[in-house]
Amino acid sequence: MSTLRITIDIFSGRPNPVIELSAKDSREALGLLASMRRIEKGEPGLPPVPTLGYRGLIVEQLGVIPRGLPRTFRVAHDTVVGGRTPLVADDDAFEQFALSGARVRQLGLGREFPKLLRREIARFRRVRKLWPWRPPRHKRPIMRLRCRCAPLYEPAWWNDGGQKQLRNNCYNYGSNYRTDTFRQIPGGSQPGAAAGAMYTSLTGPAVRAAAIADGLIDSPYANNTCPREGHLVALVIAPGIDFHWFRKGRTGSWSHKPGSTPVTNLDNGSQAILDPRTADRGMYTQFTTFMVVMHGHVKIK
Repeated sequence: MSTLRITIDIFSGRPNPVIELSAKDSREALGLLASMRRIEKGEPGLPPVPTLGYRGLIVEQLGVIPRGLPRTFRVAHDTVVGGRTPLVADDDAFEQFALSGARVRQLGLGREFPKLLRREIARFRRVRKLWPWRPPRHKRPIMRLRCRCAPLYEPAWWNDGGQKQLRNNCYNYGSNYRTDTFRQIPGGSQPGAAAGAMYTSLTGPAVRAAAIADGLIDSPYANNTCPREGHLVALVIAPGIDFHWFRKGRTGSWSHKPGSTPVTNLDNGSQAILDPRTADRGMYTQFTTFMVVMHGHVKIK
């Protein structure tokens, strides 16, 4: 009989919380997925566009795998993705069982995290109901200042569905520094880790100081303007919960990588990101600062 390791896919910068079920609870949880069917044409599946905040559960089966489900799959509400065909269960009982109040509290992520998680689950449920979205219509901005030293927006290079995507986070993408750090699923680099000056709290000043130790240059008055050398990034915070980074590209627009999910140039409202201060950032409500990444001067881990 397999047991289940369940990763709550909610963070962008720090490693995601993990719940490990006993054999008995794993058997009960899998029983809640016993009655599934293929998603019919026209039914909403999981939005393919990554968002900041809750994105579902990554479920790993450890040990002997029962027939019908792959070793690793994603569950969000009543939808199961991971095999050849997306499936839908009768209800969201699996998600509710896995995220029972006692299990979430035992994660030790603070008193506010269970409430935040409930809000994020409700938000993602609303997002799913809106899918498929109509392609956003944007007026093409006039980019008088182009960032000659900034990285190209090349999402396909990062979005390989494997090592580069799963083992690098928003800090890797923001600094354009691939480390393939594997701490948990998903993993990624942490500000200050390479310099031995890891942040000690999830606040703007603490994460900013850790990034400075890694070689990033604080530039609070950049005002969304390209630096003469290097490229511009922006740090935002979900207070006491997580951090996230955006980076300004060569055309002057912004992009980001929410955790282990694909790189995107859209915010949580499916709009192009022209300024991270005004973008829909979901739970990352605090804009902290702009910073400059000088190529070859930064070391992250």
